[in-house]
Amino acid sequence: MTPTKFGMGQALTRLEDAPLLKGEGRYVADLVPEGALVGYVVRAPYAFADFTITDTSAARAMKGVKAIFTAEDLTEIGLLPLMSVVPTKNRKPIVAPPWEVLCSKTVRHGGDGIAFVVADTLERAKDAAEAIEVDYSPRAPAIDAVDALKPGAPQVWPDIPGNLAAEVVLGDEAATEKAFAKAARTVSLTIVNNRLVTNYMETRGCLVEYDAKAKSYTLTMGSQGSHGVQAILADKIFKIPKDRIRVITPDVGGGFGTKTFMFREYPLCMLAAQKLKKPVAWVQDRAEHFMACSQGRDNVSTATAALDKRGKILAVKVDTIADMGAYLSQYSTFIPYVGALMLAGVYAIPAMYVHLTYAYTNTVPVDAYRGAGRPEAAYLIERLMDRIALETGLTPAEVRRRNFITPDQFPWKTPVGRTYDSGEFDGHMTRAMDVAGWDTIKDRVKAAKKAGKVRGIGMATYIEACGGGNPENAWLTLEKDGGVTLLIGTQSNGQGHKTAYAQLTSQHLDIPIDRITVIQGDTALIPTGTGTGGSRSLPVGGAAVDVGARKLVDVIKELAAAEMEVGIGDLEISGGEVRVVGTDKALAYDKIANLPGAGDKLKTHGTWTPPEPTFPNGTHIAEVEIDPETGQTQVIAYTVVDDFGVTINPTMLAGQVHGGIVQGIGQALLERTVYDKESGQLLTASFMDYAMPRADHIPNFHFETRNVPCVTNLLGVKGAGEAGTIGACPAVMNAMVDALWRAYGIKEIDMPATPQLVWSTIQDATAKTRAA
Repeated sequence: MTPTKFGMGQALTRLEDAPLLKGEGRYVADLVPEGALVGYVVRAPYAFADFTITDTSAARAMKGVKAIFTAEDLTEIGLLPLMSVVPTKNRKPIVAPPWEVLCSKTVRHGGDGIAFVVADTLERAKDAAEAIEVDYSPRAPAIDAVDALKPGAPQVWPDIPGNLAAEVVLGDEAATEKAFAKAARTVSLTIVNNRLVTNYMETRGCLVEYDAKAKSYTLTMGSQGSHGVQAILADKIFKIPKDRIRVITPDVGGGFGTKTFMFREYPLCMLAAQKLKKPVAWVQDRAEHFMACSQGRDNVSTATAALDKRGKILAVKVDTIADMGAYLSQYSTFIPYVGALMLAGVYAIPAMYVHLTYAYTNTVPVDAYRGAGRPEAAYLIERLMDRIALETGLTPAEVRRRNFITPDQFPWKTPVGRTYDSGEFDGHMTRAMDVAGWDTIKDRVKAAKKAGKVRGIGMATYIEACGGGNPENAWLTLEKDGGVTLLIGTQSNGQGHKTAYAQLTSQHLDIPIDRITVIQGDTALIPTGTGTGGSRSLPVGGAAVDVGARKLVDVIKELAAAEMEVGIGDLEISGGEVRVVGTDKALAYDKIANLPGAGDKLKTHGTWTPPEPTFPNGTHIAEVEIDPETGQTQVIAYTVVDDFGVTINPTMLAGQVHGGIVQGIGQALLERTVYDKESGQLLTASFMDYAMPRADHIPNFHFETRNVPCVTNLLGVKGAGEAGTIGACPAVMNAMVDALWRAYGIKEIDMPATPQLVWSTIQDATAKTRAA
């Protein structure tokens, strides 16, 4: 493409930032009108219990209380649905247990909903909730997926024996066993991918207004795609035509996957607004968020590699136990599966066999969290590569080089079914090592030792799949004033979509991006939309914008050619005008838009259906320093060299990568969701107990790209929204192991490597050394 002042590749500042910095953002809580009623969910204090609501009369009689809903009032609406289907072992179908909008007899995790109070203020709704009389009969809960699968464990669902939700297998078991039989050696490790709470800045919330005459709802909510929410509410829960539900998504303060999903509060507010004929709002507080939003990760995996004498991988076996929580959330079963599809990483592994076991526990349901399975896959294979290096005596880089897929091997089909289109893995690894000073780490290790510290360095050469799935559509209109309006069904959660889409539009129309209005998040204005997730907005939505913008340029040129009586081939687009090449004769966009009969001709539609996912990849290198006296770890330096195919806006790209790395560092060193195994209570239920990364945990980043354009994407784009998170955990944890191995001979440590865990691990290793 020809470079333009406002187009692709330009480091423009975001259109979104000015209003947000001035406090002019419009989030759900800002839009609740005066006089709206307030909803409050009564939540179970037990992880597993049968219950009976014995009396609500006192609560209903309290001042300001307008209604109390229980399961008996919800017979007209459906269940919260499972929307993902995966190929199970022996083709045995997954039977999703009933996830009631309000529990009728049994609660299965702490915070499960049993009633919905609507009052004129939140305080009065909470007071009424306290006045509802409930008899609970607690049961022993099943906490921890590994334990839940053992004989004799408490049964989360009476008709699902052994808490086994499903089994999934991928790869070729026979070929894998054959490779293992001729291996010179095997290397194995078992790791935990810790459970996370998806702590975006803006908690979930919604506002529902009901039109009794039209029998229609307007639902305003933070989401990752208005159309997906509309479809589930209409088709699965209320079973009404979609055009009776308008979903509007204003500004959204982060999503990370969770704001994709259906939760009980949305249909409850809709039902309340319908019954009470008044607007009903519900805005979550942070304590509710910890126990009432889907959580992420929570896998225990064992990976074993079969090697030849040179350290080349012949085959890999993987066994993963994935905790689903108490119910199957919307895409929950898909997450371990889509992760397993990426377990081969960037390596030319001839054979693999993967066995996934899904388990029910009495915990909050687990679903997609930034990266959605791909971070779990990258973490496992990259930790395995470093373990191979440690066991064979090869360097981490040499193990990778001996096993990389090389550029001449593309397209490459992995043994678990993905087909990669492009990449130069050794190239970005070598560049990252040079920038990070990999070869001089021994000097820094010695200097740290003199200061009483322990230092190490680690890498991850990751790959992920994104930008696939359903098509995306874009509608562009040249307005009477010469500006352009773009409608698209993706949804920004803070990534900067308005700026990026405006740049893609300006690439062809050559007008300033502030002359391009981007509209998302309204099912009444935008016909369709798949939403945002899996880093698909620019690879798929951006490609649709590109198609639509090209069409609009063609129409503009046709109208201008007829008006100026010249051939289309004699025209060029420049600075918001159509010019006759080599002359000063031109026609501005506003003039063209007001030509007789222009009208609907200046409305174009672009669509893009991805033929394959795209495969961003790169190398992350982390350098850490540990204080053995306290176990405190500091990330000293962080280097990233990524391949994103094509860069649309380098400033926004860096921001996405930086933010993702911070989330990865948070998981590696700080974040952990803990349930008490006896009671099932969530012990890390607030920021007092659940540690989040702060500025002083984060180093300066060196970030650059070494792009190889994607050959299956219209723009050559590969996607970047989740890449930082995917590369960070294995890079940091490989650095941790490197530091601990150099100093104490420690081969393994799990996430999160908190100061307490690091300190106790060092103490145990030191004691064993002394005893020996």
